[in-house]
Amino acid sequence: MRRAMTYGFGMVLLIAPCALAYADCFEAAGTYHGVNPVILRAIAWQESRFRPDAVNRNANQSVDMGMMQINSIHLPELSRYGVEAKTLYDGCASIYIGAWHLRRKMNKYGNTWTAVGAYHSETPALRDRYAASVVAIIRGWSIPAAGGNTRPASD
Repeated sequence: MRRAMTYGFGMVLLIAPCALAYADCFEAAGTYHGVNPVILRAIAWQESRFRPDAVNRNANQSVDMGMMQINSIHLPELSRYGVEAKTLYDGCASIYIGAWHLRRKMNKYGNTWTAVGAYHSETPALRDRYAASVVAIIRGWSIPAAGGNTRPASD
């Protein structure tokens, strides 16, 4: 039995319960938002080790939620698309929302490691450390991240 699920941003997926692997979600979200699915996977590993129920409470009282650890500061904007906090604990929805967040950073910084690092923080030292962590994850997997290499188009 399939059911339609809408994840905001005009995304509708037909999902057979327990049949849609997260791998499909990374590919579909990457295609939909024009971001590299390998980089999305590495971000998910860095953020939660692929755990859709992950929660991290931050010192500033914000909360990172779900597989892609979307911060609660984004909830007001996400609510305009019908996305609630509980949506972030749906693994596939979290991947789409993480891809949306990465795409926003790419729109600002281009297809660069700066954009990947800004997924986590726009503070230069934190941003650069995060990007280096994502690169290390991808290299550890021995998977080319983009166009046959582990670097976005520039940086």
